[in-house]
Amino acid sequence: MTMASERPAPAFQRGILRVISDSDAELLCRIAEHDLSAFELLYRRYARAVYAIAIRRLRDRGHAEDATQEVFTAVWRFAGTYAPERGAAARWLFTVARNTVTDHGRGTRRLRDALQEEAPEPVSSEPGPDLAAEEAWISFCVHAAVAELPERERVPLELAYWGGRSQTEIAHQLGVPLGTVKTRTRSGLARLAARLEGVL
Repeated sequence: MTMASERPAPAFQRGILRVISDSDAELLCRIAEHDLSAFELLYRRYARAVYAIAIRRLRDRGHAEDATQEVFTAVWRFAGTYAPERGAAARWLFTVARNTVTDHGRGTRRLRDALQEEAPEPVSSEPGPDLAAEEAWISFCVHAAVAELPERERVPLELAYWGGRSQTEIAHQLGVPLGTVKTRTRSGLARLAARLEGVL
């Protein structure tokens, strides 16, 4: 599985972040009835965002890929527990993802500790649990939204914001004029701003 890096674009502001579509709830209801086509659509829509959560927490591509598969296995098994009246489908999926990735990380640590003597853990510089959860939700939303953009707009955004490339480097890599990259980046950001709303 090839995924973009987990860092959200700094240019995004919280006021425009939302990835909740009416069809998400419908998809979960169909998945609860073992509709494979609905599952595949939900997977395509959110796999990048789930992987972003996993790679950010686990710091290992292999473990992140495994955890992502575990998340969607859990979605397939427990879609019937989703209750639309209790909140958005995307928020439910995010909670499943966060809990599953956390459990995967604990299992990985237990295995590692069984194989070698555990060294004292350094003091963490990570943000507190509440802030980390909020940032993970925002990252999840952004990745899911970007994944649904047309490829010509999605690729430049991913290369710029998660790949760390300049617009000149993107133009060279894609073999298109610099002006085209700028235009596609602007139109991609505009499309996101037009279709997303605040989640906080």
